[in-house]
Amino acid sequence: MEKGGGGVTEKVSEVAVDGGTGGVAKGNASIKNEFLTTKEKFHEFIDSKEEKGCDDDKDKQRTAAFAEEPASKKLKLEMEEKSKGWKHDGKRPRGQNKSRPHVKPTTYDDKQLCPSVLKENRKCNFGDKCRFYHDVAAYMATKPSDVGKNCYLYDTFGKCFYGITCRFAKAHTSPDFKSTENEDLVKAYADRKVVKNSLDKDLQIRLRKHLVPFEKSAKYLKTIVKDQQPGKQSGNGDAPAAQISVQSPTAEGVLTSTVPGTEVTYLSANTETKIPMKTVGPLTDADVIKLRPCEKKQVDFQDKLYLAPLTTCGNLPFRRVCKRFGADITCGEMAMCTNLLQGQQSEWALLKRHESEDLFGVQVEGCFPDTMTRCAELINDHIDVDFVDINSGCPIDLVYKKGGGCGLMTRTRKFEQIVRGMNYVLDVPLTVKIRTGVQEKSCIAHKLIPEMKQWGVSMITLHGRSREQRYTKLADWGYINTCSQLASPIPLFGNGDILSYEDAMKARETGVSGVMIARGALIKPWIFTEVKERRHWDISSSERLDILRDFSNYGLEHWGSDTRGLEKTRSFLLEWLSFLCRYIPVGLLERAPQRINERPPYYMGRDYLESLMASQHVGDWVKISEMLLGPVPKNFNFLPKHKANAYK
Repeated sequence: MEKGGGGVTEKVSEVAVDGGTGGVAKGNASIKNEFLTTKEKFHEFIDSKEEKGCDDDKDKQRTAAFAEEPASKKLKLEMEEKSKGWKHDGKRPRGQNKSRPHVKPTTYDDKQLCPSVLKENRKCNFGDKCRFYHDVAAYMATKPSDVGKNCYLYDTFGKCFYGITCRFAKAHTSPDFKSTENEDLVKAYADRKVVKNSLDKDLQIRLRKHLVPFEKSAKYLKTIVKDQQPGKQSGNGDAPAAQISVQSPTAEGVLTSTVPGTEVTYLSANTETKIPMKTVGPLTDADVIKLRPCEKKQVDFQDKLYLAPLTTCGNLPFRRVCKRFGADITCGEMAMCTNLLQGQQSEWALLKRHESEDLFGVQVEGCFPDTMTRCAELINDHIDVDFVDINSGCPIDLVYKKGGGCGLMTRTRKFEQIVRGMNYVLDVPLTVKIRTGVQEKSCIAHKLIPEMKQWGVSMITLHGRSREQRYTKLADWGYINTCSQLASPIPLFGNGDILSYEDAMKARETGVSGVMIARGALIKPWIFTEVKERRHWDISSSERLDILRDFSNYGLEHWGSDTRGLEKTRSFLLEWLSFLCRYIPVGLLERAPQRINERPPYYMGRDYLESLMASQHVGDWVKISEMLLGPVPKNFNFLPKHKANAYK
C-alpha cells in the first residue's frame, strides 16, 4: 500500500558507486569521499564477527535463509505441478507471492494458554474439548524464553495485561505464576483512557445484525433518489429544504412532532414513507434542523505540520513517535467504509486515537454516497475525532477500478453526493485529499477545487502528482500554488517531496496553508523538529536507536507483549526500517540537505551502528529488530516478498 496517503508500494532500485571512491552515479546522493565504499566491502564490514558478535551457526542459518528457496515452498510447487499436469517447459503460471510460506502469528506458540486461565474467575465455554492449556506449569514448560528483564507495560501502567503469557513475564510474575501489580501506578491510570475509539462489542453485534439506525443518512439519501440537489433550495448548503422547518408544510413534506419519548415521523408529500426518529425530552429545533457550517466544530488548520495518513506504516505507535517530534495534525490510516459498516475489528483498529494526538482525524475510502454517508454518521456518533478526511487520491488498482480513490475525481456527480451527504451528517469538519489528476498530462484538480468549495469542504490536501506518475517525477509545486489561490479562503495543504526544513520553507512560499509530510516522516520522523527549529539535525546512531526502542515499546503497548504482539511489532518495525535505511546522516553529506529523489550509495558510517542502519539488506534490519525485541522465531516471515527481493 502507499506510503503517503493510500496507494502504491514504492520499490527502491540498487544504486552504484563508480569504484567506490568518488564518481557518484546519477540519482545518488553526494557523500564525502572518505565515507564511500563498495557493496562487497560494506557487507564484509557489517558481517564481521568482531563487530556483530554472532556465532558461526547463526550466520550460516541466516545466510541459508536468504540464499535458498524455502523447502516448504518447493514442496508445494512440486505438488501443484503433479496435480495440474504442468510440464517443465517454462510456461507454468507464476505469481509474486505464489505458494510463499506464511506463518500466522497464532502459530508462534505451539500451544496457547486458555483465556479462562489468563483471566481469573472465568469459566471455559469449551470444557474438555478446549485445545488450549489449562495447566499453567505445562504451559510455562513450552513457552518461549523471555526476551528482556523489564516489562514496559508493567513499568508504565503498574500491571501487565498479558500476565504469564508476556515475553517479559519474569518482571511481574511470582514463583507460583501469579502476576504482581504496582498499586500506585494502577490507581493513576484507573480513570485515564489512554487509547480511544475502540470498537464496542455491542456496537459490533448491532452492525453485523444491521440494527444500527442511520436516520440522518436516510433523510439525505431520499433527496438523491428524487434527483434533487440538497442544500441549494435552502441557500446554505446544509440540509434539504424539507428538514428546515418544524410543524410547517414544505414543498417536500411535513414533520409532525409528538410528546417526549415517542416518535417524530417524517411524512413525504409524494409518498407515504415514514421515517421514525426516537426523541428523549422536549422536541426542539436542534432535533430536526442541521447545524450550519459556522455552527460546526471549528479546527484551525493554518500553518500546521500534517502527518499524512500512511497506509501500513502510519499506525498508532508511529504517530506517537511523530507527535513527540512536533507533528501538529495526525490522521489514521485509510479505512474502507464498507468494512467499518460491517463491524470488522481490524478495520476499526485503524480509527484508534492515543491521548497525545490532540488534533486527530480519520480517513475513509468509498465510492458510493449511501455507504460513505452512513459511515460518516457512524463515525460521528461513536468515534472521537476532530475531522474526517475523504481519500480521493488513492492510486492502487484495487480501489481505483471500483470508482474510489482517484476514481472519484473523474466521477464528479458521485463525488458531490458523497461530500454533501457526509457534510450533512457530520458535526466535525470534512476534508478531502486529492491528486493533480489521473493522467500525467491532464490535471483536473484546478477544476474540482472551486466545485468543492461549494460542496462544503473545510480543507483540501493536494498531492502534487497524478495517479499515473506515482513516484517517477517530482511533485509539481507550481501547480499546487495555482490551486491554493483557487481554494482561498478554504485552506489548502501541499504534499510531496518534503525531506528537510528547506523543502518545507520553499513549499510555504507557494501560498499553501500548511504542508503534509509523508515519506519524509518515514525516512526521518524528526523532520517536524527540523522544520519548526529551522535547522539540520545531525542525529547520532544511538539517538536513532532510542527512537526505534520507543516505537517498539509503543508497539508492545498497542499490539501486546505476548508472542503474537511481539512479532507483530517486529513486522511493523521491519516495514518502517525499509524507509529509515534511506536516511543519510548530515555529517556525511557533501552538500546538505538530502533530496528525497536521491538514493544513498554504499557508504561507511561513523560507527558500526550507523553503518548497520544504512544497510539495504533485510537481514540487517532483522539484526536491528533483535537488539530491541530479542531473537526472531524460526520461520519468521520477515517482510513482504517485494521488499525482501528489492533490498537483497
